Amino acid sequence: MKLTETIQTADWKAEKHVPVIHIAKEDGLVHIKANVGEEVAHPNTFEHHIAWIKVFFKPEGAKFPIEVGSYEFKAHGEEEIFTQPCVEARVKTDKGGEVYALSYCNIHGLWENSAEI
Repeated sequence: MKLTETIQTADWKAEKHVPVIHIAKEDGLVHIKANVGEEVAHPNTFEHHIAWIKVFFKPEGAKFPIEVGSYEFKAHGEEEIFTQPCVEARVKTDKGGEVYALSYCNIHGLWENSAEI
């Protein structure tokens, strides 16, 4: 089995895993926000949490996506501190293309979403 065959894209009703992507253009920058659990919260405990989100941009005509950022979430209840799985990035580009967000749940694996710029 290839790793790409393990990536899921459809959420469950009780909890959310697929990253939600918001894109806005302003002052020559593309503002990208990716989060997990926007409508229905994902559990955020030591036993069950989103460990990381990666954001990629594939410009129109490019063969491969470019990694924009990689974000790890380390606080899962220690001293009652919880890192929320939400990231923001700004990209300077005049090109259109596709933004991809990949998230990892420590129990349920890899989840992906994409949005056009």
